[in-house]
Amino acid sequence: MNVLVVGSGGREHALAWKLRQSPRTDKLLIAPGNPGTATLGQNVAVAADDVGGLVAVAQEARVDLVVIGPEAALEAGLADALATVGIRCFGPTKAAARIESSKVWSKQLMQRVGIPTARFRSFGDGAAAHAFLRSEPWEQWRVIKLDGLAAGKGVVVAQSAEELHAAIDSFGSTGMPLILEEPLSGEELSLLALCDGVKAVPLLPAQDHKRLLDGDQGPNTGGMGAYAPLPQVDETLVGSLQGRIFEPVLRALAAEGTPLVGVLYAGLMLTPTGVQVLEFNARFGDPETQALLPLLDGDLLEIMLACVEGRLQADMVRWYAGAALGVVLAAAGYPEAPRKGDRIDLPAAVGDGLIFQGGTALAGEGLVTAGGRVLTVVGQAPTLAEAAERAYALAQQVAFAGKQMRSDIGQRGLTVEHH
Repeated sequence: MNVLVVGSGGREHALAWKLRQSPRTDKLLIAPGNPGTATLGQNVAVAADDVGGLVAVAQEARVDLVVIGPEAALEAGLADALATVGIRCFGPTKAAARIESSKVWSKQLMQRVGIPTARFRSFGDGAAAHAFLRSEPWEQWRVIKLDGLAAGKGVVVAQSAEELHAAIDSFGSTGMPLILEEPLSGEELSLLALCDGVKAVPLLPAQDHKRLLDGDQGPNTGGMGAYAPLPQVDETLVGSLQGRIFEPVLRALAAEGTPLVGVLYAGLMLTPTGVQVLEFNARFGDPETQALLPLLDGDLLEIMLACVEGRLQADMVRWYAGAALGVVLAAAGYPEAPRKGDRIDLPAAVGDGLIFQGGTALAGEGLVTAGGRVLTVVGQAPTLAEAAERAYALAQQVAFAGKQMRSDIGQRGLTVEHH
C-alpha cells in the first residue's frame, strides 16, 4: 500500500518510522517532511495545510491511506477533500475536529454529554470577559483560553488579577471568543485513543511537559518532552475512561453526523475528586507520539486501516513492557523567536536510542536548525529510570549552538517508580 504522512515535525518522523515497519507499506510519502523522514520515504514539498496540493499528490502517487499529523491540516478540511475523491484518511473531518479547533464548542459538548470538566463561561470578546470579572472573584476564573487553534499557546493560568486582565486584552485582540475557567490542581496526563467513529481504544497514558524550563517554569511551549507509561496512574483508571470519556464523545459526534475517525486526545487532570477533562485534541500529540510509538507492539498501518474501515478491536493494540522517555532539544530563542541555521552535530551511532527530527533542514553537507523544536531524543528501557538515563545520555551527544532542553523530564513518574 502507498501511504502519505502529512506534516514535518518530530511527531510525523515518528509516525513515518512506525509505518515504514509495516510489511504492507510500499511507497511512503511525507509532505512536507524533514531530513529525518527523507531517510524513510520520499518527501514532497507541499505544505501541510495546502489541501489542493496534498490531494493532487495523493491522487498522482495512487495513495491508499493519508495519515494527518498537524491540526492545521484538519482545520483546513484535508480529510473532507480526500473523501470527495475517494481517498481514505486517518484523521477526522473538519466538523469532527471542532472538538479541538473550537474550545467553546468542545466545552459545550462536554457539558451536554456529562463529561467532567472545569466550570467555565464563554465570551464573544474581551470586553464581555472584563465585565463579567467586575462582579466575580478573579481567583475563581483565572484560567483563560482562546477559542481557536493557537499552536498549544492559547492558554494562560493567571497568577494575579492584572495578569488575567492583560491576557484577556491580548487574546481579545485576535477577535476570537474566549473562555474563563476555574483552576484545577492535580496530576496532568495525556490519554490518546485510536477511534473508528464508534469505538475508542486508549493508548498508554503519557505525560507532556509544557513549560520551557525545569520545575515547570518559564513560558509555555508546544511541549519539551514526554514519557509513557505513568507509574503514578492506575491501569484500571485508564480502562474506565474508555467508557466514561471517549465513547460518550464519539457517540455525540456520530449523532451529529460527524463521526471521528483518527485520534481523540484527552488532556486530563487527576484531581482529588476524580478525573477532569482539560481539553480534547483531534490528533496525535507532539512529543507524546515520539514516546508512545516505540512502545507499540504491532503494525500501525493495520491498526489505522481498521480505524478507517470501522473495525477497530481492543486486542489489535498491544504494548512492549517497559517505558520510553523523549527529551525535546529546542533552538536558541525558542519559543518566542527560534534561531535558524545553527549547525547540528549528531552522534555517529545512536545505539538503541531514537532521534526524531522536527525543526531541521539540510544546508550544504550538514543538518541545521530550522524551527523551534529541533529534535526529540528517545530512550526506551525496562524501567522509566533507565529510559531517562538513555535519553539524556543520547541528548548530551547532540550538539548545536544555543541548544535548550529540560533536565527533569519524567521527574514525577521517577519519584513514584523509585518508591
